[in-house]
Amino acid sequence: MDWLNDFAPLSLTSSDALPELMLTHLNSWGVVTLVGDDTKSYLQGQVTCDVVQLDKSGSTFGAHCDAKGKVWSVFRLFHHNDGYALFEPKSLIEKQMAEIKKYAIFAKVEITQSNDALLGLFGEQAETTIDNMSEERGDVRQISGGTAVKIDQKRWLLLLDEGTAASLVKQTTAKKVEESLWRRFDIEAALPILEQNDQCEHIPQAINLHALNGISFKKGCYTGQETVARAKYRGINKRAMFIIKGQADNEIGDNVDLERAVGENWRGAGKLIAHYRFSDGETIGLVVLPNNLESDTQLRLSSQPESIWSIQPLPYSLDDE
Repeated sequence: MDWLNDFAPLSLTSSDALPELMLTHLNSWGVVTLVGDDTKSYLQGQVTCDVVQLDKSGSTFGAHCDAKGKVWSVFRLFHHNDGYALFEPKSLIEKQMAEIKKYAIFAKVEITQSNDALLGLFGEQAETTIDNMSEERGDVRQISGGTAVKIDQKRWLLLLDEGTAASLVKQTTAKKVEESLWRRFDIEAALPILEQNDQCEHIPQAINLHALNGISFKKGCYTGQETVARAKYRGINKRAMFIIKGQADNEIGDNVDLERAVGENWRGAGKLIAHYRFSDGETIGLVVLPNNLESDTQLRLSSQPESIWSIQPLPYSLDDE
């Protein structure tokens, strides 16, 4: 698979313009597929989103929770081939697969981790490019070799067999970039990103899933529903996911500890669950914090206390209604 070596870093400051069309290999992401006669009803009883109401031309966020309502995985769900696909960080899949398979023996459903290639096509020309690949005009389209899924106005996910993916990478005129740039877009859109270390740490509302239409409060029972419903109707959720921005002297690792200012002192505030660092040191990230924090609360990395970080506006409302 020599085509996997075609993607190179793209050094950008926070003010640099982006290429009009980019392509990346989403190496740290994976897909769980479910097929079989009982797939729709089985998934409906496992996840927070409404599988029954999902049209073939659309996708939805959702979460798979444990019995206490803590999230095993957060994913984008869409129709793929003859079943469904869950697009999620690859590190979540091992534990999540074990959990979601627990009751599959009683249903006609086959659950596997897909071997298809995951590519991200993004930039101002992304949708025009997808339009040329399919006569369909929905947010989820069947294309040669697989499925194209609209992520936002400038991004499309491509789930393709290896041969089709290799041909596309070879023939494309798009700038081939490393997948870190895709994560930048996720962070700027405040889309929840959980990795293995974050499994069973948060309820869905703490990672803003209700604000992204990833929770149905009208569907039937599913694992963890009692906690999720209580968080809405009794107001027990006290956490939310925020975008934060600051300077980092060097590339920082995963699960970096954060502190927040409390008067003249500093207290632990959680961990940076995802981040992207520009070449000029400006860094953006996602963190779960108390949802009643003042918007001007100062933050800092515990490993780099000299740099003050700030909370940024979310691109959507956190209100339940």
